[in-house]
Amino acid sequence: MATPFPSKSQFAYAEVKRRILAEELIPGGPIGQERLASELGISTTPLREALKQLAGEGLVTLSSHRDAMVTELTAPEARDLLDLRRVLDPFAAELAAERRGEADLAAIASALDALHPVAAQATAESLHAHRAFHRAVYQASHNPSLIAILDGLWDRSDRYRLLGLRHRSSPREHVERVRAEHAAIADAVSSGDPVAARALMLEHVDRSLIGNVIAELAADGR
Repeated sequence: MATPFPSKSQFAYAEVKRRILAEELIPGGPIGQERLASELGISTTPLREALKQLAGEGLVTLSSHRDAMVTELTAPEARDLLDLRRVLDPFAAELAAERRGEADLAAIASALDALHPVAAQATAESLHAHRAFHRAVYQASHNPSLIAILDGLWDRSDRYRLLGLRHRSSPREHVERVRAEHAAIADAVSSGDPVAARALMLEHVDRSLIGNVIAELAADGR
């Protein structure tokens, strides 16, 4: 099977992750490995490799019997992720303002421009664009350990963020506010103002949709 991916396991990883984010694979639901492998046109071996990688990102739960299920969305996990973001994202923005170079500023500006056309859509594409902007900011921190931690954190946060996008009460108002927040963060990093970059990022995280998601999941008993 010819694919644009270097290996069948990487193809399986990308496709299963897409299905999880699109909720084609339901949170808490089982993953029929033989059926899914057949749909993807691969054997179960690369699929299991992909599932192990997704388990490491918190998207899949594996049992000792090789059973697999899509990890549930829960209020406690969403709260934990938000707590971590409140600490790490502002710290990364602060370091970015202190350490950014010309290539970093170009990447941030490009990511900001790419974010605007899709910000109103509650899709995996809008999720990717939003994440690309934040990643451009924390890449500019030039702290490899912090970048690796944030990459893992965002892997686990994506489903909660997408759920929040789908259930926001006022899409137009939300989009305009988030656009202004992203532009302000980019300006603070570009101007080399670490205090402002930290404060603006913390405000951005505090006003994120994950807070609403926590309340919704808790109300549902999850």
